[in-house]
Amino acid sequence: MLTRVVRRTRPGTLLAALAATLLMGAAAQASTLNQNVSWTIDRAGTSTKYRLVAYGDSIYAGYNGSVFNAARWSAPTVNGEYLSALWNADIETVRRAKSGAVASDVYNNKIVAERSHMQATSTRVVTFEMCGNDGLQARSALKGQSGTCNYSGLDAALANCKTYVAAAMDYINANAYSGVKLKIISNLYYPGYNADNATSSCKDPSTAAPINYRDKMLPYIVKMNYWMCEYARQKGWKCADSFADYMGADHDSNGDGQIDSEALRFVAGESEANYVTRITSTLKATLRDANAHFVSSSSSYDYIQSDDVHPTYQGSTVTGGLFGGSSGSGAPRYSSISAGKNPIWNQYGHERMGWRLSVSNPVAP
Repeated sequence: MLTRVVRRTRPGTLLAALAATLLMGAAAQASTLNQNVSWTIDRAGTSTKYRLVAYGDSIYAGYNGSVFNAARWSAPTVNGEYLSALWNADIETVRRAKSGAVASDVYNNKIVAERSHMQATSTRVVTFEMCGNDGLQARSALKGQSGTCNYSGLDAALANCKTYVAAAMDYINANAYSGVKLKIISNLYYPGYNADNATSSCKDPSTAAPINYRDKMLPYIVKMNYWMCEYARQKGWKCADSFADYMGADHDSNGDGQIDSEALRFVAGESEANYVTRITSTLKATLRDANAHFVSSSSSYDYIQSDDVHPTYQGSTVTGGLFGGSSGSGAPRYSSISAGKNPIWNQYGHERMGWRLSVSNPVAP
């Protein structure tokens, strides 16, 4: 019997919805929304505190459809809880995020402009994610086309992603506090994987036939992910392969002797051509929309909110948006974590991403 456990986190009150409508014009003009949050996991019996700094867009922000608040337990803060348990210390998670930001914006206006956050002597972990909005904007532009399809937007998104991922790693390597123990990037899952399985209004310039949006988008996302992980390998970083964790089941669906999510994972030293072939062809049949992430052959959880873009999350929200950022503290949800996994590690999108970040955590600060 198949068990479907839905974890959709939806925008909250009527008031928030009305306010969002009233402010839509201003938000559209800006096209981005700063959602900066600092949350400290305050562990009993210790006053030692270390810092985790996370730069990114709406994913790390914990965006939930509101212009006023964001998820308290987004992926970086989830990892902060793992660090707190591992190090028996308080962990301050500083999220400097900008919903709607493309890679260049995250790099220039978060990582570079707000470098002071990672320069604090308490900083031990620096992480970032980017490029999702480059891909989403290119996809929207493609879906608005008629006549002959123009792929220049997709090509630009890929080129910009590679440029700014490499630049961000180099900049953080040069500017973060020298005592940082872990630098880690999270790559892209594919939001709207099922929705993109549709025929285009435009026609391919070579075949003069309509394209399938998913077939066209997937290689671009995969190439972005390859270079995120490959640059990480080259520059002394770690890569959290969120694509594999979101898009592949946690069981062997095709009988090849490998758990799907593990088979999809980036392999250090693999060529771009081999990686792209492996994901877009050899193992393509194992890819699944993350709205139904199967943790076994009979049970699934919803990793994507009702907007079909942002990860689901557990718990409450914190102020982070048009009213400014916020800071606060609270006890960890779990006083201890057994075998490196909390009880809900695979039940929500943000929990899964936070756990994957934690796999690379150093054993000591």
